Amino acid sequence: MTTWPPRRVRVVGTSGAGKTTFARALARRLGVPHRELDEVFWAPDWQMRDLAEAQGVLRDFLAASPGGWVVDGNWNTRREGLADDADVVVWLDYARPLVMARVVRRTLGRGLLRRELWHGNREQLRNLVRRDPEENIVLWAWTSHARNREQYAAEAARGTVPVVRLRSPRAARRWLTSLPVAGPAPRSAASPEIGA
Repeated sequence: MTTWPPRRVRVVGTSGAGKTTFARALARRLGVPHRELDEVFWAPDWQMRDLAEAQGVLRDFLAASPGGWVVDGNWNTRREGLADDADVVVWLDYARPLVMARVVRRTLGRGLLRRELWHGNREQLRNLVRRDPEENIVLWAWTSHARNREQYAAEAARGTVPVVRLRSPRAARRWLTSLPVAGPAPRSAASPEIGA
């Protein structure tokens, strides 16, 4: 790794792995702002935000954060090179059973509590019975797990950007606590602790 501690970090992994929770904790530890790519690319009513607009939002965030940043989410085909200058990519590569348990628990919690995610969007419990992975986040996590593993293993093998592959929540906590504490992030948001 060329920069230690890293200042610009992409956090990737299958839906339900805990990317956003980990990324928020990482941003707090590094004292840099965090941006969730789901919030950038989704518009109200679960519509995709106009690509040029979304990329502009991300570009503005990165430009406004010269001291570093943490972004989380996969969105590789829509980023079009934005955030590719990360010092490191942190890949939460957890076992499928753990990811599935997490995504089911998260989806049920969000659906029952009707918690707003971004731009008024809320997960709907009725989507859990849909057979289309594009409409059912649990099926999406199941079907994308192997694909994500293949994609990020290939990215790690290319070696363009260092990839830290964390295979368990314990490994993620260990890696996170190995970083020096830089102080509060400029843009703070309350988030739960990283789960066991």
